[in-house]
Amino acid sequence: MEVHAHDVLIIGGGAAGLRAAIAAVQTDPKLSVALISKVYPMRSHTVSAEGGAAAVLREYDSLDSHAYDTIKGSDFLADQDAVEQFVAEAPHEMIQLEHWGCPFSRDPDGRIAVRAFGGMSVKRTLYASDKIGFHMLHALFQTSLKFSSIQRYDEWFVTKLILDDGRVAGVAVMEVRSGVVHAVMGKAVILATGGAGRIFAFTTNGFIKTGDGMVLAYHAGAPLKDMEFVQYHPTGLPGTGILMTEASRGEGGYLINKDGERFLQRYIPNRMEMGPRDILSRAMMKEFEAGRAFEGPYGQYVHLDLRHLGEETINKKLPFVRELSRKYLGIDPVYELIPVRPVVHYMMGGVHTDAHGRTPVPGLYAAGECACVSMNGANRLGSNSLTECMVFGARAGQEAARHAATAPALNRSLVEAQAADEARRIDETFIKRTGDGERVAAIRTELQQTMEKGCGVYREERRINECVGALAKLRERFARVRLDDRHLTFNTDLTGALELECMIEVAQAVAQGALARQESRGSHTRIDFPDRDDEKFLKHTLTYHSPGGPKLDYAPVTITRWKPEERKY
Repeated sequence: MEVHAHDVLIIGGGAAGLRAAIAAVQTDPKLSVALISKVYPMRSHTVSAEGGAAAVLREYDSLDSHAYDTIKGSDFLADQDAVEQFVAEAPHEMIQLEHWGCPFSRDPDGRIAVRAFGGMSVKRTLYASDKIGFHMLHALFQTSLKFSSIQRYDEWFVTKLILDDGRVAGVAVMEVRSGVVHAVMGKAVILATGGAGRIFAFTTNGFIKTGDGMVLAYHAGAPLKDMEFVQYHPTGLPGTGILMTEASRGEGGYLINKDGERFLQRYIPNRMEMGPRDILSRAMMKEFEAGRAFEGPYGQYVHLDLRHLGEETINKKLPFVRELSRKYLGIDPVYELIPVRPVVHYMMGGVHTDAHGRTPVPGLYAAGECACVSMNGANRLGSNSLTECMVFGARAGQEAARHAATAPALNRSLVEAQAADEARRIDETFIKRTGDGERVAAIRTELQQTMEKGCGVYREERRINECVGALAKLRERFARVRLDDRHLTFNTDLTGALELECMIEVAQAVAQGALARQESRGSHTRIDFPDRDDEKFLKHTLTYHSPGGPKLDYAPVTITRWKPEERKY
C-alpha cells in the first residue's frame, strides 16, 4: 500500500478548508499540509453561495449589534463566547479576502457595498453581485497556490480516520480515479467537508454534501452536536431546489400568495421579507395549509416578486437570479413572478468543537458547516456562514499547525495497517459482494423521503418515531447493498454507496435529536411542544456513535452577556 506523509491533513477544499490550509502554512511555513478533497476545490459547494458575507464595516454598526442579532437569531442556543469572537474577527477576515482579490461590489464612494439580510438589524452583508461564493472560492484557491507546502489531492475520498491510542494519526483515502485506497499520515486533521443536506429529498445542496466529515469524526469518538437543527430556506425553486438567494429579498423583493397579498404581514409585520429564515419558512407552510398557495406539479408554492426592482437593479445586483430563472424555469424575473417554496439549505449541527476548532479527539479539528462551534445555535442568520468559514477555518488551521509542530512522531506501520483494513472492508462489503441485494439509489430515495416526512419544517412525535423506525430498517437493508458496477476506475456506484453509508448515520442523529428535544426552538418546530422550554432544553444535544445507534447526552450553553428572552421581530 502506498503511504503518504504530511504534518496537517485538511479534508475538504471549500472555503473553510482552503482558509485553514492558508492559515496553517502561514502559522508554520515548515509544515507540510495536504488538502484532500473528493472534488476539485473549485467544485466545492461554497461556489454556489449567492447572497453575501456578514461583517461590521460601517460606522452605524457595532460588534455588539452583530453579536446580539446572531444570538437572537439562534433562539439563544448559540455559545455567546464563540459569537463574540466571531464578530470581532469577521471584519479582518473580509478585508483580507478583499486584499486577496475577491471582487466585492462597491458603493459610489469606493467602499465595499453592503445589503440587508434576514434577521440582521442593519445592512452589514458584504456582497459581490449575487455570486459571492464563486468569487470567494476563486480568491482563496488562487491564494493557496502561492504556498508550495500545500499539496493537493483532488478527487480523493477519505473513508476513515486512523487513530493511535486515541489520537489522530492519519486517514485512509480512496483515489476516485483508480479506486485504490492509500494511507496518508498526519499529526493533525481538519475536517471541512460541509453539511449533509442530501439526506433530504428537496434541498439546495449539491450532490457532494452527504455528511462524510461528520461521520468520520463520529466514528472516531467525537460527538455530533445539535443535529436536530436543520435550516429550511424559504425560497427554493420547486422541482430542482435551486436557491433564489435571500439577496432577492434584501434588495426589496416581495413574497406573494395566490391572492396577490404580501402574506408576511400576518406573521412578522415589523420585518416582513427581512425576517429570519425559520420564521419565513413556517409562515409559507401556514399559507399552504390555509389554501392560499398555488398548486403545481411539484407541490404548493408562492411567488417571489422582483418586477418592481427594474431591469437595471436586477442586472446589477441579482444577475445570477435572472440567469437561473431563465435557464431552469423559462421565466424572466424582470417581467414575471418566480415560484418558490421552503427547501432544506443548511445544518446548524455538526462535529462538536470549541472556538479553536478542536474536537474531543486529540489532533482532530473541524470548521465550516460540518462543524458546530456553536455560533449558529438553533437557526443561522443568512450571510454568517461564509464569514464563519473564514474565521473558524483560520482558527482551526492555526491551532492544527501548532499541534502538529509539537506532536510526537507517527507510527507508519500502524497507519498502513489500519488503511489496509479499510481497503479490505470496502472490497469485501461492496466490490466482491454478488447475488441479489439492495440498490444504492432505492435506499437513498427512501431515506430522503423518510426525512422529509419525519423531520421537515413541522415535526411531531408520531412522525419522528416513524422516521426513526424507518431509518433503522434502511440501515439493515444497507447491509445487503449490492453494486451494479464493481470495477474500480471512477466507480460512481461505489462512491455513492460510501456516501449513503454516511447519510444514514447522519439522518439517524438528526431524527433522534429531534425526538428527544420536546420543545420548539429556531428551526426545530414541534407541533406537540409549540413553546420554547429554557428550563429543560437550554442545552446542546451531543450525539455519540454506538453499534446500536445514536446515544444522546447534553452540554450547557455558554451565556456571557445576553440573557435568553422571547424571540420577537
